[in-house]
Amino acid sequence: MSASTRIPAAERHLIALDIDGTVLSHGFGEGAGDDADGGHIDPELADAILALHEMGHEVVIATGRSVDATLPIVERLGIRPEWVVSANGAVTLRRDPLAHRAYRREFVEAFDPSDALRKIRTQLVTARFAVELADGGFLYTDDIPTGTLPARQRRVPFEQLLGVQASRVVVVSPDHRLEEFLDVVSTLGLTHVSYAVGSTSWLDIAPHGVTKASALEVVASHLGIDGSRVFAAGDGRNDIEMLQWAAKRGDAVAMGQAIDDVRAVASRVTGTIDEGGLLTALRDRFPVLG
Repeated sequence: MSASTRIPAAERHLIALDIDGTVLSHGFGEGAGDDADGGHIDPELADAILALHEMGHEVVIATGRSVDATLPIVERLGIRPEWVVSANGAVTLRRDPLAHRAYRREFVEAFDPSDALRKIRTQLVTARFAVELADGGFLYTDDIPTGTLPARQRRVPFEQLLGVQASRVVVVSPDHRLEEFLDVVSTLGLTHVSYAVGSTSWLDIAPHGVTKASALEVVASHLGIDGSRVFAAGDGRNDIEMLQWAAKRGDAVAMGQAIDDVRAVASRVTGTIDEGGLLTALRDRFPVLG
């Protein structure tokens, strides 16, 4: 089957892909300067994703990144999916049929972050706080790594983060080791917490009940795609619910570098991103890729 051959509707899959650590690597080898935050997409992987998209499968990028930091990756992959999930499921975009590459905010989940922010600040007094607003803006108290965050940003006092409508809260605490950070967060009794940890201790808080899985379930319903035709791949704590959801009837793949908690909920574990793990998993699931 060539990439240009369209599959029957009954064979159409929803292919949900995390970005960082799954599609995009952040190494320092060849290609490390491909974009502003040093990410690299393996050309063979990009070709495979594009081929699946052109066959008629619905490739859905599902990420914790903001909209502003997600769409450039979609652009780099050369795909034009109908749906894109960002902000860990709080913002679901839908392609505008009247514009070539424009997306509109189809579903936005928001909450008042005041209680969570006050509670966290009592325990993490030196942390840096931010909220991503429902309209796509971003308010922050101190500089934090911005590679995955919105372009429209404004520095404000902590008090101005309270009482807004936020699609997520971001807390970064460089003064805490990861173990200390997780211990503190575990005692806070927050309703819904997902973690995305890089070189610093980083916490994302989504609206109650909102995850990548909750957004993808809505997308799958709109597309009429059965759970047995779901493929999902990820590597982070914020992918756990997505992998659990996909594993119920479909294919849930944890990247090889994922922590044990992530690997435990997946249907299978593939190689690390440096080993081309996602490409291997896609070829296993879709033999037409060769």
